[in-house]
Amino acid sequence: MTQFRVRSRYRDGLVLAYEISVGSAPVSDVVPAGTFPVGAHMELDDHAVAPDLSRAVYAMPDHVTCIDRTGRRLWQLDFIPAAAPWPIVHSCCAYSLDGMIVWVFRPDATARGTGADQWLAVDAGTGRVMAQVDLCSAGHGGRHFAHPDGRHMLLNVGEGQDGSLIYRGRFENGRIELTEYPWPHRVLVDVAPGGRHFMTVDHDQHDAAFHAYPDGVVVARVTAESLGHDADGVFVEWVGGYLGDDTAVVTVIGEADDEEEWFERYIVDPRTGEVRGQMAPFSAEQYDFEPLGDGSWLTTADGHRLQRHAR
Repeated sequence: MTQFRVRSRYRDGLVLAYEISVGSAPVSDVVPAGTFPVGAHMELDDHAVAPDLSRAVYAMPDHVTCIDRTGRRLWQLDFIPAAAPWPIVHSCCAYSLDGMIVWVFRPDATARGTGADQWLAVDAGTGRVMAQVDLCSAGHGGRHFAHPDGRHMLLNVGEGQDGSLIYRGRFENGRIELTEYPWPHRVLVDVAPGGRHFMTVDHDQHDAAFHAYPDGVVVARVTAESLGHDADGVFVEWVGGYLGDDTAVVTVIGEADDEEEWFERYIVDPRTGEVRGQMAPFSAEQYDFEPLGDGSWLTTADGHRLQRHAR
């Protein structure tokens, strides 16, 4: 039975759904498998598509809305309006791997002045809040990572210049069982396809670290120096991830003598930190890289065409 990974993009008022087969030969362009009309000129905080491609959710500053492929609203979860406009503060949303839960991060501490950000487990069919938990963060935004075990969701909360926090959650017995990892300055970048490891980058961009899951023990580190660069002026970027359980990509950035910025990607062994070589450039933008865990990755061409590559 063929497995698929669902990815989404937002363009020209449409949430575009991509169903990408795992382990198949890479193709030049990836064609949307479904579209969800949101509305022209809408600026979304975040969006996600259900695993069966039947519906999508999108987050705005004061609500999360679920729609079908015609754009018909299936449900909407309204929030208390923000105390003041915060253009750098964003909610985020994601489906669980089975499509039963929509996880929602709400940056209430900054946007609403309530003292605690909120993480919600929402019934994907009805929009009912099944559980909600306070977080010890004052986030500007977040990013979800569904763990391959199908039960846990990981959440990275960025606090701007104050750092970055990482949480692990599971909806169980009517509540969210919450674990906060003990690092206030690491950014979650990716989870290994087998689920036994995850990758972070230091908030100040000193190194990339590979951790055992779930305890977070560091098994390997990679720095700019270990990649052959002078540590002065070269930084590890908050982008990269797993091409496979035994292969990961680390990105570094710097500035040339003429003040032109540059970046390079390197292939490393996440179990040992061994550097296996430099990766050929497939995009002109350092953040335009999304590994799929099956040896392939996605980039964007001409500002909108999704392309798949493999080594």
